Amino acid sequence: MNARPGALKDPSLRRSLALFRAFMREQDDPASCYALLARDAVDQVAAYGGALEGRTVVDVGGGSGYFTEEFRRRGAHAYLFEPDLAELGAKPPDGAVVADGYLLPLADGVADVTFSSNVLEHVADPPTFLSELVRVTRPDGLIYVSFTNWLSPWGGHEWAPWHYLGAERARARYRRRTGKDAKHTLGENLFAVHIGRTLRQVRARDDVTVVSARSRYWPFLAETVVKAPGLREFATWNLLLILRRCAP
Repeated sequence: MNARPGALKDPSLRRSLALFRAFMREQDDPASCYALLARDAVDQVAAYGGALEGRTVVDVGGGSGYFTEEFRRRGAHAYLFEPDLAELGAKPPDGAVVADGYLLPLADGVADVTFSSNVLEHVADPPTFLSELVRVTRPDGLIYVSFTNWLSPWGGHEWAPWHYLGAERARARYRRRTGKDAKHTLGENLFAVHIGRTLRQVRARDDVTVVSARSRYWPFLAETVVKAPGLREFATWNLLLILRRCAP
């Protein structure tokens, strides 16, 4: 992508509050929640990469396709790769492919933008997953990766914040409160991913540069909080990494 706008400015408090309210209604109104999140995420991609019209976007692990559809509304050629048939839902976007993010059925360097929203905490081997995102991105292309860090208030997902007392205790509490088993099990489909470790892994690579590492939802000091070891693991909530693929 040739256009290189300046760094993303801290978004408004109003925007953060709107996202928070949507998250609180996720179980009752998932469509509205994820449609808002998709618009917000695609705005972030455009802020770093410029106009999306005509660009090829690979959405890895995009569930039922809210992000893919939003990219298409902006004029991008967007394609969804999702490993879980259940997550695709009854009406996935046209051309959706059931595929593992560790081994995408794509040639090297085909994407202008490779996009992964809230997937990294659900994979057992984040470095290998990231390597695959990098592989399918063309030189100078953009890689958008966000994840919920384990020690954040939402690290345990539906059984948060009780994950601070231990995963099994948190899952047991969820079962008592709701009468059903939790969707996520630590070590099976949810993993303890940490910001410091992830940043070290990414910065050690020679095939990408880190354009930005910031809190995805914070309305202020979004990059500053990520620079504070220890504090960032609790306060960031959700880490957004913007990477640029280096030329070989």
